[in-house]
Amino acid sequence: MTVVRVLGCGDAFSSGGRLFPSFHVESPSATFLLDCGPTALLAMKRMDLDPDSLDAVLISHFHGDHIAGIPFLEIELGIMRARKRPLIVGGPPGVAARIKHVTDALYPSLKPKQRIGMAFTEWVEGESVQLGEITVRATRVRHTPETEPHALRVEVAGCTIAYSGDTEWTDSLVPLADGADLFICEASTFAMTVENHLSYATLMSHRERLRCRRLLITHMSDDMLRMLPVEGAEAAEDGLVLDLSGA
Repeated sequence: MTVVRVLGCGDAFSSGGRLFPSFHVESPSATFLLDCGPTALLAMKRMDLDPDSLDAVLISHFHGDHIAGIPFLEIELGIMRARKRPLIVGGPPGVAARIKHVTDALYPSLKPKQRIGMAFTEWVEGESVQLGEITVRATRVRHTPETEPHALRVEVAGCTIAYSGDTEWTDSLVPLADGADLFICEASTFAMTVENHLSYATLMSHRERLRCRRLLITHMSDDMLRMLPVEGAEAAEDGLVLDLSGA
């Protein structure tokens, strides 16, 4: 059984009081996060999820609302848990340097013995990357270029999860979602066009092309939240649990 738990589905402004983006995936062969916003550890503890059970963290891009929870995860595992096994961290090119920079900025006093081993792997455009029992295929998408934005297609324990990260509409989302048990896709606004982001209206205009079994919209602004519920997709909320075993 593969279960996805929404640790946070808000945007950078915590619209609607929602926590920052992060999705916890637990399968028979691996447990991992899709993105790790600043509130990921908080949400895991509220949901009684053991942070030490994580095998990996998979990063879509380098905006703070998607990665700034990693230093908090590291001090939890390094100081409170004395974790010995490495944590796999997959992300866009430059991921090791970016995470080190964020951690050093937030916790400059962190001692070497308090750090955990991190096994960094960079996404290679259009190629599958194997991270233990997890297979990831990353696709470059249309978001702030400096953040190295990628959408992810993840296969684990016979289940496929697609994740848009942050992006405008791009036709690369069609093969990304094809046959996925779950496609987690941003819908930042209802119909308003915002640079680097995707509206619900635009997403629905391509809905018939997205041959995924379930579509979960996330990263919603106040503009989008006011329009819920909507047709054609499930709406994420903090704490939502999705069982994909029957997908």
